[in-house]
Amino acid sequence: MPCMLIDPTQKYRPYVPLVLDNRQWPTKTFTKAPIWLSTDLRDGNQALACPMTADQKLTFFRLLVKCGFKEIEIAYPSASDTDFAFVRYLIENNEIPDDVWIQVLTPAREDLIRRSFEAVAGAKHVIMHMYNALCPMFRDIVFRNSKEQTVELASRHSKLISELADRYSASHGMKFRYEYSPETFTQTEMEFSLQVCEAVKTAWGKAGPGIDRIIFNLPATVEIAPPNHYADQIEYFAAHISERENIIISLHPHNDRGTAIAAAELAVLGGADRVEGCLFGNGERTGNVDIVTLALNLYTQGITPNLDFSDIQKVIDIVTSCNDLPVHPRHPYAGELVFTAFSGSHQDAIKKGFEAQDIRHKKNAENGELKMWNIPYMPLDPADLGCSYEAVIRVNAQSGKGGIAYLVKQHLQLDLPRNMQVTFYKVIQQISDREAREVTVEDITTAFRETYHFGGSKYEGRLALKSFCVTAEPSLDSTDDGEPFDERRHFDGTMLVDGVLRVIRGDGNGPISALLDALRTHLEIDMTLREYTEHAVGEGETSKAASYIELVATTDDVKETRQASESWWGVGLDSDIAASSLHAVLSAVNAAIGDRVLPELKLNVGFNATSGQSDVSDAIVNTLGLTLPRRLQTSFFEVVQRAVRESDGKISYDDLTRLFQETYGYDVENKGRFSLGDFHFERIEGGPRFKGDMEIDGVVCKVVGEGNGPLSAALAALHSQIEGTLTFREYSEHSVGEGSEVKAVSFVELLYELPGRVKKEAAWGLGSDTDITVSGIRAALRAASRLDVVAKKA
Repeated sequence: MPCMLIDPTQKYRPYVPLVLDNRQWPTKTFTKAPIWLSTDLRDGNQALACPMTADQKLTFFRLLVKCGFKEIEIAYPSASDTDFAFVRYLIENNEIPDDVWIQVLTPAREDLIRRSFEAVAGAKHVIMHMYNALCPMFRDIVFRNSKEQTVELASRHSKLISELADRYSASHGMKFRYEYSPETFTQTEMEFSLQVCEAVKTAWGKAGPGIDRIIFNLPATVEIAPPNHYADQIEYFAAHISERENIIISLHPHNDRGTAIAAAELAVLGGADRVEGCLFGNGERTGNVDIVTLALNLYTQGITPNLDFSDIQKVIDIVTSCNDLPVHPRHPYAGELVFTAFSGSHQDAIKKGFEAQDIRHKKNAENGELKMWNIPYMPLDPADLGCSYEAVIRVNAQSGKGGIAYLVKQHLQLDLPRNMQVTFYKVIQQISDREAREVTVEDITTAFRETYHFGGSKYEGRLALKSFCVTAEPSLDSTDDGEPFDERRHFDGTMLVDGVLRVIRGDGNGPISALLDALRTHLEIDMTLREYTEHAVGEGETSKAASYIELVATTDDVKETRQASESWWGVGLDSDIAASSLHAVLSAVNAAIGDRVLPELKLNVGFNATSGQSDVSDAIVNTLGLTLPRRLQTSFFEVVQRAVRESDGKISYDDLTRLFQETYGYDVENKGRFSLGDFHFERIEGGPRFKGDMEIDGVVCKVVGEGNGPLSAALAALHSQIEGTLTFREYSEHSVGEGSEVKAVSFVELLYELPGRVKKEAAWGLGSDTDITVSGIRAALRAASRLDVVAKKA
């Protein structure tokens, strides 16, 4: 069975290095892009198993024009009627822009040359490209020509092309340029290549400066040596050809050794002016040099490539569709994975790079400086090619916390604290190990939402905050130095606990500690805060606060609590920073409690003298959907205690609800002493004026009142009919119901003061309506109805 040789010198000869004293190209650098010629429609097409159709070639041609190519080799028109017809179509249908030169290839054969001229007749700008092979292998084996015969062949046919160019220029008003390719240049003796090219230049007879320069295309028809050898050959040719100023040296590298890109770049440093190649390196065998890679290599060095790949995915789609060849996932700049990092260390570096760049670019903007790109592992900004950052970091079993945190930040706008990154990383690693596949962005964001109960009702945990109020109470005491103690915070909230609404209350030196106190008191969840961080998400009016909380189980030893090895993280997001932090607390608590059994709300056994204030509030929130203000909770609890004493210490669940409704006039038929009739507001200087009807002790009265708001104006109207003074002590509101059934519920506490009475009276009232103003006025009148208000005598 054939196999690789132990000693390959027995079968293969190495290339012969060129003796080049004082070579210059290694010390040179790029300063501008070369002239580009796309040969996708000719060299690329002839290498396809299924050559492009006419429609595909037209689509491809239009793409090349859009990308900015000014020289396009469109066909080998003498080789087939299909190619000939394609050339004619472009010309006759005005598909060729005035600033684009089309190029056609012909061998050194008179009949095929004449056929090629027939194909391009009428085109404005044409490069006629002729080739013949020069190297010893082709001279001796393929053509059996001597050197002299080879020179004569190239010279004679170049002269024919010159004559035909003159003829067609005169008859059709065309402009011609000439390109000659000494095929197999890199395998040919250097002096012989020079001899042939000098003879061709003489035969053409039109080489001049600028646009009239003759093009010598020096192909690495087969790549047989390292790229530095190609650069040496180009530098030698450039130094020894005559009339260098009248010559364009063109490159046509193939990729047999996988170094076509390097060969082209070094050869440009060696003196070449022009590069022929294909998009993504299509071509015979291992392909032509990839012009996309060459152009973007220059672009990443700050050199304008004069080609536009701003929508590289569209370029990929058209090229792959026409060629029926895929772009490799690892292909430079264009592959699916080239901007992707799976490695944890790479992901961490990229994440930190983006963070540092954001800071740097803000300073650059402030100072009017350039915003330079500088990201680890990413020499090019994907956005420049029309790509997003979505695929920059992808996750598998090798990925680290930094990459996962980057994706969370990109897709959820959450910048996780480092310790939280470590915790969530373990969650994703479990998924990756279990699934044995790449973990997608959707996998990660879904896992995050489920782990931290983040993102709405779909991801709620066992505990979910529905509404809350945090109030401050200044301390009456002071410190030893006379400074007042920090204000205490009172938390009143309605929470869904395992599907049941509960009212919980707690106190602390801030909202977080007050909620933790409430959880400890009502649900026997005893947790301590260990870490808290926050940041803004978005800017301006739409910005929100993101909060991150780490909790540990409380122990008797404070030091032991702080150093606990087990902790739970939570996250919250809200436009209100206090709400954000409270949601974060519950996010962490949900993780901590797991399936642990929590104290139940015994709604079916009624209430007695030992029931707590929160138990009573729980009943109201579950039956009526009302979240009571703290002071109203206290007031109603006293009402319940009095009712229980009058009924052998017990009251049923239904009776409790009925007692609340009748006490505060909520959803009952009895209007009370004071009720609202028809009314309207008039806008006057200083505030609104209330004008309308109020029923007072069964008598409808016309009333008018002015105030700085609707409620104060309505209360002023009532004052016209009573003795003494009513003032608002507290007001709150919230909505109940959903959709078209939603309405406002208002809670009002009034104080009543009457000259001659020793004490002020206070009472609560409730009102509801789809109009929040009506709801508030009704609540005020209900409160007034519960007071011993003296009406004025008629």
